[in-house]
Amino acid sequence: METIRSAIRLLLMVIFLGYLMIWIMMPTNKFYLHWLPDIHSKTNSTYFGEQGANMLIYSFPILFIAALACLYLHHGKNCVDNNSKSEAENSRVTSWKRPVLVRGPLGIVSWTELSFLIMFIALLVWSFSSYLRGMLAHISQQAAHEGLQVWEAKLEMSGLTLGLVGNICLAFLFFPVTRGSSILQLVGITSEGSIKYHIWLGHTSMTIFTAHGLCYIIFWAKTNQISQILKWNKISVSNIAGEIALLSGIVMWITSLPRIRRKIFELFFYTHYLYILFIFFFVFHVGFSYSCIILPGFYLFLIDRYLRFLQSQRRIHLVSARILPCETVELNFSKSPGLSYNPSSIVFVNVPVISKLQWHPFTITSSSNTDPEKLSVVIKSEGSWSHQLYQNVCSPSPLNRLAVSIEGPYGPASIHFTRHDMLVMISGGSGITPFISIIRELLFLANNSNGKTPRILLVSAFRKSEDLTILDLILPISGTTLDISRLQLQIEAYVTREKQSTTNNQKFLRTIWFKPNAEDASVSAILGPNSWLWLGAIISSSFIIFLGLIGILTRYYIYPIDHNSNIIYPNSWRSALNMLSICVSIAITATAAFLWNRKQCTRESTQIQNMDTSTPIASPGSWLYNADRELESLPHQSFVQATKVHYGERPNLKKILIGIDGTSVGVLVSGPWKMRREVAKICASGSAQNLNFESMSFSW
Repeated sequence: METIRSAIRLLLMVIFLGYLMIWIMMPTNKFYLHWLPDIHSKTNSTYFGEQGANMLIYSFPILFIAALACLYLHHGKNCVDNNSKSEAENSRVTSWKRPVLVRGPLGIVSWTELSFLIMFIALLVWSFSSYLRGMLAHISQQAAHEGLQVWEAKLEMSGLTLGLVGNICLAFLFFPVTRGSSILQLVGITSEGSIKYHIWLGHTSMTIFTAHGLCYIIFWAKTNQISQILKWNKISVSNIAGEIALLSGIVMWITSLPRIRRKIFELFFYTHYLYILFIFFFVFHVGFSYSCIILPGFYLFLIDRYLRFLQSQRRIHLVSARILPCETVELNFSKSPGLSYNPSSIVFVNVPVISKLQWHPFTITSSSNTDPEKLSVVIKSEGSWSHQLYQNVCSPSPLNRLAVSIEGPYGPASIHFTRHDMLVMISGGSGITPFISIIRELLFLANNSNGKTPRILLVSAFRKSEDLTILDLILPISGTTLDISRLQLQIEAYVTREKQSTTNNQKFLRTIWFKPNAEDASVSAILGPNSWLWLGAIISSSFIIFLGLIGILTRYYIYPIDHNSNIIYPNSWRSALNMLSICVSIAITATAAFLWNRKQCTRESTQIQNMDTSTPIASPGSWLYNADRELESLPHQSFVQATKVHYGERPNLKKILIGIDGTSVGVLVSGPWKMRREVAKICASGSAQNLNFESMSFSW
């Protein structure tokens, strides 16, 4: 098995290096004047025409990598996580994850991210300078031939160069937002962690494209060609299509600015659907043949988006809800036994009774091992959506059923927490929820594995003493017989706004049980580590069907009219037919795979029985209120002894982190931005060489 994975890994590396060489050589005369014409002459056919060569050069390598990565991940799914690396190797890996930039517009950036960022900027600079140098080589003769001044001709060429360079950013823009991407999993990046790359690419591409549009508007105004703004060419570039795409992008860009996004999130969320107009009119603007440069990322995003749409149409069986005194609710869903996920995975939750369009990400707090038939998320009433959900669950008239849909789970391909001697988990408020599943997983390993599990220090800051009830969710309630004393756990809880405990003994944890419905299904995944082969089959088979469709259209409809001259048949119609073919091929293969996979999951899932279940009036409280834990199966006393509560003070993170002993200490942070930045700054300092900044991308 390892031999097969090594061979696939080598092949993936070779293909990627070849693809990278294409991007480096693309701006050169060697590529455009020699390599590309030669490839076109050898691949020109009546079935694909010029676009066939572009798909072969720009699209096929990445789609092949994505499909092959699915096979690689499938073979590695059952492999034991390699935690037996040498200390020197671990040190090299973790040192590259150490934050180097803490302040500034980029946020917290590690050495690895900074290295790739510098290389990407170098590619943009290289492309811009190479394109511009080639275009300005004979600019004086060109200006004289077209009756322009030299500066006007330079302005036009600069605008064209900016458009070509902007396409590089656009080619990578959709990879970070493809949640079930095999490529992201291959390089060890989660969908949550890659969002910042999408933000970087979005800002860069829109800056370049805006400059591209302004250059042409100024050029047309100075040369008395302002009517070009409204021109939709039958052949070649369509100006008005580009302007519609640019305006759509600018609207998305403006509403994504932090001040607008945080204050009016719904505006940002809904206007971001303008990406559909942006891509469609971009293709109309430059033609489908040239759009093959950006096709791979968008193609994989379309597959992912359609599969997410299919999954989101199912209503999920909500088994129960645990209500905490701190206006927090834990939702427990029925899960397919075959579904597994790693700690810190996330799901997107939709409650149609609140909003049919809003999907909110939450970290899964349950563990596949300790909770085999249940998937849980914890939601604190902090925003309008979560507050309304809390009000619905806590309504005086008990709910029999709450319709909920779920997308996911999405998460890391593997966990590497056990390679550390110690884990320090730092959270603020409801930021503790990502650590619940990690602690449960380590608790399972401590009870069922011969290997050594790391010591755990959980540092949590809360505003009020009633928020301490969230700690009660750390222990599973599924009736397992795990011994918490085997886990070296220490909890330091800080209540910042109260000098002493003000808890009310009449406030208890209580559970609401929902009646099952025959139409509800268990949570099951159609993407991710449970179905990599399915995803690989969808990618490869849909692309084959797409090639078949456009081959038939080109050979028997377009070629008899155009004869591969590209000057008769309208580019916009060709682009529309190709985009329609992409959508049809993806819809056919993804729907077939989804229906088959759902049929298999239904067979494996436990049948939901329609039976009347009375809802308990009240449930016992937690250790905080000196009451018996609900359904407790772990030693109560061990958990209480592991917890120390500090009132009226904030944690001194620098003192805590610097004073930790251990050759390898993993530091995980989940909470407010200021807390993340403070911890990153401490880990980046020279006095904390043993601290390894593990993760920053959590949702709660």
